[in-house]
Amino acid sequence: MLTLRSKALETVQSRKTVSVTPPAVRVSEYFNSNVFTDSSMMEFLSKEAYKAVSAAIKNGDKIDRSMADQVATGMKNWAISKGVSHYTHWFQPLTGATAEKHDSFFEPTEDGRAIEKFAGGALVQQEPDASSFPNGGIRNTFEARGYTAWDPSSPAFIMEGSNGKTLCIPTIFVSYTGEALDYKAPLLKALHAVEKSVVNVVSSYFDKNVDKAWVSLGIEQEYFLVDEAMCVARPDLMLTGRTLIGLSPEKGQQLEDHYFGSIPPRVYDFMVDFETECYKLGIPLKTRHNEVAPSQYECAPNFEEVNLAIDHNQLLMDVMEKVAIRHKFKVLLHEKPFAGINGSGKHNNWSLITSSGTNLLAPTHNPAENLQFLTFFVNVIKAVHDHADLMRASIASAGNEHRLGANEAPPAIMSIFIGSQMTEVLESLLNNKSTKNTSKAGSINVKKIPEILLDNTDRNRTSPFAFTGNKFEFRAVGSSANSANAMIVMNTIMADQLNQFKADTDALIKKGKKKEDAILEVLKTYYKASKKILFE
Repeated sequence: MLTLRSKALETVQSRKTVSVTPPAVRVSEYFNSNVFTDSSMMEFLSKEAYKAVSAAIKNGDKIDRSMADQVATGMKNWAISKGVSHYTHWFQPLTGATAEKHDSFFEPTEDGRAIEKFAGGALVQQEPDASSFPNGGIRNTFEARGYTAWDPSSPAFIMEGSNGKTLCIPTIFVSYTGEALDYKAPLLKALHAVEKSVVNVVSSYFDKNVDKAWVSLGIEQEYFLVDEAMCVARPDLMLTGRTLIGLSPEKGQQLEDHYFGSIPPRVYDFMVDFETECYKLGIPLKTRHNEVAPSQYECAPNFEEVNLAIDHNQLLMDVMEKVAIRHKFKVLLHEKPFAGINGSGKHNNWSLITSSGTNLLAPTHNPAENLQFLTFFVNVIKAVHDHADLMRASIASAGNEHRLGANEAPPAIMSIFIGSQMTEVLESLLNNKSTKNTSKAGSINVKKIPEILLDNTDRNRTSPFAFTGNKFEFRAVGSSANSANAMIVMNTIMADQLNQFKADTDALIKKGKKKEDAILEVLKTYYKASKKILFE
């Protein structure tokens, strides 16, 4: 009699290739085709409605309820032209997954016929039952009312099913009394706070023309892909997301020849299908490759504004699992599905960008500009030092605890890797010594600030929070997590730290110190107080 495993292997061997045909040869021809983009808004909205939505996206202006009717009509007409029959407010409750309640555009009329209708009120606000969503203990179990409210800064999109299409409208989720019940509402507050503090520092000390800033985020997604028959043969894997019993594999990671190897044909077909669906939804996937562990893979998009990047990552995980079903695969997003081999993370590459296009965490060849870079660089270190407990809490989960500290996973203790040259630069500032660049560029002792080369340090795979040349990489985030949790903390502590820096610097300037000297004195104090979390 065949064992369950033997039957699974027999089923795997009989699998047939799933044919995948992208809509066009060039991704640019169908990228964003299922997204209510700026060009779609220009086509389907009135000039007044288009201006209102654009102002909401760019400046955070509120959209008047009367204007919302026009926006809703245009959005409905665009969706129907794509074959959509239903709409939903798409939100991110504290479950870590996404949630949705579908409503039909269909509405009967008094004469027995029907029309497709979508009013501004339905676009702006909906009322899903909030009683069964986690709330952190702020509500009684019998208090059911909750509201979803439209987030114009994240574009509406269309999810395609095998038998229908749904218009999804990104929203925040709050209780009847206004408390946040999701990740998006506090994330938007954190982003507003950090933008305000960044602009305040930059415009006061470095560039008075800067009036806006935004946070850049690139999320690398690791995952395991196994045949569904093999997964079903493991009840522990099916029920818990990880193997709990059994022997270690005969071949683990001794050779690690899977890493960056040739992608297996069946997996390649899945990746092409998965990427095609993501491109339609405007998710800018850039890379795909085999990861270190057997059957482990990774995909990564281009960098985006944080709110959009997180929406896209949540959507990406959903699409990944649905596409895997078509290919008779099971996607494992558990941080440590198998003992003895690497687990999966979700590396969050974070940086700050001004309205002038300057990456505040990118060093330059211009020593004068590097005072601005060092200001934000040192303030990040100080923020992490002072709030390491919050950062640790933001990535802690049952699954991630199994991953942290093993093999290539970052340790559970929050620390920062900045590299040898940046350590030398900060030490020279602390000790009032000049430093010399080891590159061909020559002397770097100009206005007390050195020239600092981009990508001049080796990446560090065992740091939970590493500087990688022009950004910080929060490597400790788990593969199944909603990155909003970590980004709420990161942006909030950075906003708080920059506000403190501004107050400390202004106090020295008020005492008669020159602006540059005051900034340097504060940075030296911060570095001296925070250097114990830096490791080489």
